[in-house]
Amino acid sequence: MWKRDEAVKPTSQPTPAAPVASNVQPSAPVVVQQAEPRRIERDLVNIGKSVVIKGELSGSEDLTIEGQVEGKIELKDHLLTIGPNGRIKAQVFAKTVIVLGEVNGNVSASEKVEIRDGGSVDGDIISPRVAIAEGAHFRGSVDMQKKAGSASTTTSSSVKPAPAPAVAQAAQPAAH
Repeated sequence: MWKRDEAVKPTSQPTPAAPVASNVQPSAPVVVQQAEPRRIERDLVNIGKSVVIKGELSGSEDLTIEGQVEGKIELKDHLLTIGPNGRIKAQVFAKTVIVLGEVNGNVSASEKVEIRDGGSVDGDIISPRVAIAEGAHFRGSVDMQKKAGSASTTTSSSVKPAPAPAVAQAAQPAAH
């Protein structure tokens, strides 16, 4: 009986409405339209493969670089993505930096630096969170400092108690 009810419901609907809906297909474009704005927001500013910038680059929105940039990049409150074709010779300052291409220069992020598979960074990284994927290249130093004010005190406090018990435990077995 359920099969008959399901079959009856589509037939009970007006037949012209069904073909109009299938020709227009409103549900498919709605799904595409919902997915596209997210992509557009992230890829709103995109520096293409053939673009070469020499000098200072700054902005107040997320940026994806596929081309070449030499100089300085400042996106302090936004995401910077260096695409697989991106070649950067610059000091980089951003909220989050994702590297898929090459960066030659120091990278400073207030939130996170992520070097993905195939990405390369030759320079120092300063960020509270750093992720380096297997297959990525990194040469330089990492400073995972927290926010300046309270984090320095917290780090100092947490570092001092931790080594003392570890040293005491290590010394006890050695003395026996």
